[in-house]
Amino acid sequence: MRNTRYARSGMVCTVDHLASRVGVAMLERGGSAADAAVAANAVLAVTSPHLCGLGGDLFALVHDGSPVPAALNASGRAGSGADPQRLRAEGHERMPFHHDVRSVPVPGCADGWLALHARYGRLPLADVLAPAIGYAEGGFPVSPLMVPALPTVGPLCEDFAAARSAGDPIRRPGVARALKALTGGREGFYLGEFGEGLLALGAGEYTEDDLARPAAEWTRPLGRRVFGHDVWTMPPNSQGYLLLLALAVAEGLDLPADPADPLWAHLLVEASRVAGHDRPELLFDGARVEAALDSAAERRAMVSRDRRAALRDLAAPGDTTYLCAVDGDGMGVSLIQSNAAGFGSLLFEPRTGINLHNRGIGFSLVPGHPAEYGPGRRPPHTLVPALVTRPDGSLRAVTGTMGGDGQPQIVLQILTRLLLHGQEPGEAVGTPRWRLGTGGTGFDTWNAPDEAVVELEEGAPWAGEELARRGHPVAALPYGSAFGHAHLIDVLPSGMLAGAADPRSVIGAAAGF
Repeated sequence: MRNTRYARSGMVCTVDHLASRVGVAMLERGGSAADAAVAANAVLAVTSPHLCGLGGDLFALVHDGSPVPAALNASGRAGSGADPQRLRAEGHERMPFHHDVRSVPVPGCADGWLALHARYGRLPLADVLAPAIGYAEGGFPVSPLMVPALPTVGPLCEDFAAARSAGDPIRRPGVARALKALTGGREGFYLGEFGEGLLALGAGEYTEDDLARPAAEWTRPLGRRVFGHDVWTMPPNSQGYLLLLALAVAEGLDLPADPADPLWAHLLVEASRVAGHDRPELLFDGARVEAALDSAAERRAMVSRDRRAALRDLAAPGDTTYLCAVDGDGMGVSLIQSNAAGFGSLLFEPRTGINLHNRGIGFSLVPGHPAEYGPGRRPPHTLVPALVTRPDGSLRAVTGTMGGDGQPQIVLQILTRLLLHGQEPGEAVGTPRWRLGTGGTGFDTWNAPDEAVVELEEGAPWAGEELARRGHPVAALPYGSAFGHAHLIDVLPSGMLAGAADPRSVIGAAAGF
């Protein structure tokens, strides 16, 4: 369950062994880590529509040898027809979760691939996308992880209608056409068959100008030095600041030397809670979170070693795929791409069969809220890719996970195990973990932070009774996808690569050469 793989010249970790193999093939052909990441993500867009796809969004961090990594925000914006007043008039207090195009910002994934490839790619884009096109045209076996969703999506899209069990073949000819169109540039995708279908489905939610506006933007990442390393992630509209803030809080809490100590779990839970309890007020597109990051000492003072904090007194499973790649030249890519929840909105663009995300659920319907649903706005995102460099600027690790609101909590545990306790990737990724949950959608943890339950994964080394004694409501859940699909590549001091794909993903693989 906790195997670490080693490689000399390059490595790719994804949730699907088919995608990992394709990514490594790009590296073997002389491609960059960016080529590998795009190729692998394109395969996942075909084979793993329950996690990601061309109808979703993308964030990426790239270590290219510069002191500060490059950060790519390819998250889409609400269409020009976005009307929060209309939703409120219909009785909505929150954004619709399923079957409503208003929760579908213009998907940014394709723009993200194009931007990443344009800046860092070495191979022709047509070659990078060719394996994904081959799987879409020729078929691929159904993943065990997709099977539970087939009864729901089969009636919605004919691509999935005949599949019943793991291993059954699926073909996605419309997705193949969309990928081929993308090899000619963004216009072939956003203003071609897919774009035309999206306009028709939106019925006024989008305009052609909305689709003509590229979603991908290069920006500066957020970074903090913790545990002797620089940890980097995405700025808002990503919730990445929660990872950095929780790490900074945790660093000063005198964590036990043994991660199996219940105090270790308690302190990291509390670090996450004091970091995240006010996220609904702080996180929106363009938010400045530096003051929050600088409040680590103040928030650390809220933490008791003996008792869960009452945040109201102190305060003034989503579905995604994460993948990472490192090439022989030391370039590292940490890429996360998502539909938000499972197959997303459960809406399919009718011409290509591309399922559309529901990232718009991150918008607020509170009048005047800085994250209020509105034309051209990006919603708050749960996606948190991470990249770690050594003090000399060299690449140390790339990591991330799926998991909705729980992403910062999961990566917090992985990086603490890696950087503080020196665990190898297989152990850091595969060890049972905790997360904060509400029993809701997986995107509502911070609506009532004092009600969040500490959910312990089966096999976790901490006794629930010990956490309950400190005041935590505790629940037990099976080992599996509810606790994310995390992957990690660690660059060892020797230059060798050590990586692990999450065993929770069942068919995931860390592959290298």
